[in-house]
Amino acid sequence: MQNTSNNPVLKASVFSGTSFQSQSGAVTTQMTVQGTMAKTAFLLLAVTLSAAYTWKLAVDDPSRAMPWMLGGFIGGIIVAMVICFKPKMAPSLAVPYALLEGLFLGAVSAVVAQSVPADGAVGGGIVFQAVVLTFTTALSMLALYAFRIIRVTEKMRSIVMTATGALMLFYLVSFALSFFGVQMGMLHGSGTLSIGFSLFVVGLAAFNLLLDFDLIERGARLGAPKAMEWYGAFALMVTLVWLYLEILRLLAKLSRRD
Repeated sequence: MQNTSNNPVLKASVFSGTSFQSQSGAVTTQMTVQGTMAKTAFLLLAVTLSAAYTWKLAVDDPSRAMPWMLGGFIGGIIVAMVICFKPKMAPSLAVPYALLEGLFLGAVSAVVAQSVPADGAVGGGIVFQAVVLTFTTALSMLALYAFRIIRVTEKMRSIVMTATGALMLFYLVSFALSFFGVQMGMLHGSGTLSIGFSLFVVGLAAFNLLLDFDLIERGARLGAPKAMEWYGAFALMVTLVWLYLEILRLLAKLSRRD
């Protein structure tokens, strides 16, 4: 069975063959699922710390947070691309990636929260709700995977990969069209179709987590080196960031309907 993942940073070639071997051909200290999860928790802490900084900036003065948000967004993409092409650099670049993503997420979260005030709170607690739902979803998917309630099969991989590829193409086309003043209602509206689309995307991101868990477990079984735990943690962070942003978008749409 082919070991593939919809997550572009979790590729079969990273967790197979000579990728795991030292120059002498001996396998180094092995990657474990537990070690990967511990490093994921560390990256989440890094995201939280940098996000808190730009959140405060954005709440006090949004204009001051914009350079940090833009820098975090662009910097995060660059670092992520480097890790994708050079997985062995993950131990050095995973934490900088998390910090950059945090700068972006903190500012974006504050902007979204301020756009939907409710109940006397910033955004009516929309960011807190998004965070809770993200972790609840991630833990639920982990439990479904761990207890084999949902099994990752080749057919599932194919479906999730195809759907996510189509979604990324749709996002790319929408981004290009926005320069010509064309806005996709499904992305920014608050109608039934738009909310249904967001629910679909959130579900798709959640299923990507299953594929990520599966490939990390395969890497551990194959005896990947310990350093690859950072790569696995980075890969999970990519999906978790995506899931959080989609849940935040969905909640914002629902708030505008009230």
